[in-house]
Amino acid sequence: MPTPSDYERMLREVALRVTAPRMAVLSVVHDHPHADTESIIGFVRERLGAVSHQAVYDVLKALTIAGLVRRIQPRGSVARYETRVGDNHHHVVCRSCEAIADIDCAVGHAPCLTASGDHGFSIDEAEVVYWGLCPDCSTSRIS
Repeated sequence: MPTPSDYERMLREVALRVTAPRMAVLSVVHDHPHADTESIIGFVRERLGAVSHQAVYDVLKALTIAGLVRRIQPRGSVARYETRVGDNHHHVVCRSCEAIADIDCAVGHAPCLTASGDHGFSIDEAEVVYWGLCPDCSTSRIS
């Protein structure tokens, strides 16, 4: 569990000024992985009081560009944010309640992660999204 001094260090390492909104957003995204922007704004306001939508959007953009958070947007969903960066993990999304969970990258022979042709691109990441029903939604459909 990162501490406030860890967040300060992370911001400084990517040459971002340490501000209360940046600290709050980074902490909220860590505490609530896969949260959408509106949820993040609500949690940040609980911590800081008044903060504008635009300020949170600007912080999320800066943190994403700096590589401290990752923006994901599964098909049909709003953007979500997480602090698990630097690995090539994937996600599983519930078709019913839209819950999202991390899935580690497939190991062993995984042909879907090797492009059949790169069209001249320098590929550095593959994104796979698994879809299905979470345990709660699966159980409720059986009942």
